[in-house]
Amino acid sequence: MDYHPPLKLMEEVEAASKKKAGLDVGRMLVKGFMSGALLAYGTALAYKVSGGFTDGAAALVAGAVFPVGFAMIILLGMELATGNFAVLPVGVLRGKVTLDKLFRNWGWVYLGNFFGCIFVGFLLAIALTEAFIEGHGPLGDKIIAVAISKTLVYEHAGVNGWITAFVKGILCNWMVALGTVLGMISTSATGKIAAIWLPVSTFFALAFEHSIVNMFIMPTAILLGADITVGQWIFWNQIPVTLGNIVGGTVLTGMLLHYSYKPTPPVVEEKPVHNVTQTVP
Repeated sequence: MDYHPPLKLMEEVEAASKKKAGLDVGRMLVKGFMSGALLAYGTALAYKVSGGFTDGAAALVAGAVFPVGFAMIILLGMELATGNFAVLPVGVLRGKVTLDKLFRNWGWVYLGNFFGCIFVGFLLAIALTEAFIEGHGPLGDKIIAVAISKTLVYEHAGVNGWITAFVKGILCNWMVALGTVLGMISTSATGKIAAIWLPVSTFFALAFEHSIVNMFIMPTAILLGADITVGQWIFWNQIPVTLGNIVGGTVLTGMLLHYSYKPTPPVVEEKPVHNVTQTVP
């Protein structure tokens, strides 16, 4: 069967959590690097093809295109921190993964994702500017505009802006982490792609906040000349968005699915006890 029903799906998630927790540091970094790079490609493509459209049409086109990077990550079995924010907690709740291994995976994969994002961002900045001697063009303008909306706008709103970034991080990763889980619902490549496309395109079209995507957008915008400091990026976006992504993935995806489809313990049938009467001679 190509489709795993929910109970079977959560068994797959449980197995995946154990496998991810057992990865060595080198593989977590390399797989994380690949995921960050592929997500950066998907983001750049979404901004490129949605140029020229306005409002809802631009959101629809960008949302429809962005999941190409996510699909490659799932099909290649790479490591994405935001997906692992949901998968590893399932293993913890089911006694298959320890907390120290959960945090170990999250930390190294997050770092690997960062390296992949800034690597592609640096190469893209070179490509857009002919090695920094020309203007960055419409795609560069779009990346800078998005980066400003994700930092300076929040900073201007103060505490309310920080809270907004946090909540957008929750809303984003409820969908993205669900996409990671749904990537295990089918055994075919076509089935996996179709399943993940639904939630991932939803988050991107709604312009919610994804910590790994922002690792590509912010450094690239700064390289292209955006008037944003690293401190503004970290405090007004990366920190609240990452925390929101953890809540959205861990609580609203991993935990809710675990409790919805908890494995039921096997029923042990009690053997009937027969009273044996002894006859006294």
